[in-house]
Amino acid sequence: MTVPRMPRDEDFDSTLALLRDPYGLISKRCRHYGTDLFETRLLLRRTICMTGPETAELFYDQERFVRRGAAPGRVQKTLFGRGGVQGLDDEAHRHRKQMFMALMTPERIQHLGELSAEQWRIQARNWASMDRVVLYDEVQEILTRAVCAWAGVPLPEKEVRRRTAELTALFDSAGATGPRHWWSRLSRKLSDKWVSDIVEQVRAGRLDLPEQSPARVISTWHGPDGQMLSPRIAAVELLNILRPTVAVSVFITFTAHALHQFPACRQKFRANDGYLECFVQEVRRWYPFFPAVMARVRREFEWKGYRFPRGRRVVLDLYGTNRDPRAWDAPEEFWPERFQGWDGSPFRFIPQGGGDHHRNHRCPGEWITTELMKVACEFLTEQIVFDVPDQDLRIDMSRLPALPKSRFVISNVRPDER
Repeated sequence: MTVPRMPRDEDFDSTLALLRDPYGLISKRCRHYGTDLFETRLLLRRTICMTGPETAELFYDQERFVRRGAAPGRVQKTLFGRGGVQGLDDEAHRHRKQMFMALMTPERIQHLGELSAEQWRIQARNWASMDRVVLYDEVQEILTRAVCAWAGVPLPEKEVRRRTAELTALFDSAGATGPRHWWSRLSRKLSDKWVSDIVEQVRAGRLDLPEQSPARVISTWHGPDGQMLSPRIAAVELLNILRPTVAVSVFITFTAHALHQFPACRQKFRANDGYLECFVQEVRRWYPFFPAVMARVRREFEWKGYRFPRGRRVVLDLYGTNRDPRAWDAPEEFWPERFQGWDGSPFRFIPQGGGDHHRNHRCPGEWITTELMKVACEFLTEQIVFDVPDQDLRIDMSRLPALPKSRFVISNVRPDER
């Protein structure tokens, strides 16, 4: 039997092509080669790129792949931070993941939603006196205030703008080049120092927090060796609560975009109790968020005849998998009803990673994401009315994260008195 040869990309190195088209490159080239995977070079390093639910299931097989050493240094120095849960494997990962999962109870997530709803109400009163409101920028502050209050992280009023900008830079500028990327690196150093100081205060008893608050849980967490995490690692993990929550501003901006682009959806919220859940999940499926995730081959193996050498970097296409026609009917259409009766497959719908939340590297904050999106959606459709002035609402797919070019501007904001 002939062993299939893994297609190799025609470009010597695809780094620049990926920067130009971070969300579409992998799926487009897989279609070109007629396979679910191909080999290329990224940053001169040989890399296997994959797309689709079948390769997603393969990618989350922990017997075949590890995360240690997979993420490029520029990602570790900005988005993730060094030593965080994203780069752990096996028992170290499972133990650290328990820390995050313990914080994701329905009651605590509901409380974060309530805190964000209060911030929406406060900010909307300010918007009434503003000529134009750039929603993406405003939501970052809403979420920063809410998640710091929820996590037990002190946030003096005079520091709100600064901390919002730093937390935002960790995800909004991490994938950029030039000055924006360097701002992201500086923000990582500033944020690590800020949160490390908070960890030290908790441990010294100078900051008394509720026992179940994320800042206290993470500051006092013990690793498998029975030792507390170093202050730096604890700070990285506490930022792994703060940063992703502020990053939900991307999904909330897309929520507003979808409400504007597909106005018929607004009429269905009151008529169908389950429609809001379907709507936010379709926003997460249809719009671009994080383009891909990386791993390394643990030990050499073959899959469908293709050879995966030990240590080879592998990239899984998240965005393309969410729009794979083998997994979804009419995947290019925005159709929330597709989630009615959805089977919950952990490999077809992977906007924030795939697999099992407890065992795999699937984001434990998915429930936070959907809760905050629901709060935003209900506020935008029931609490205020506003105009959407002429602007460029095209999605900039060359940007990381992708956003409407205008960042979604609203005006003439006033209370909904219906």
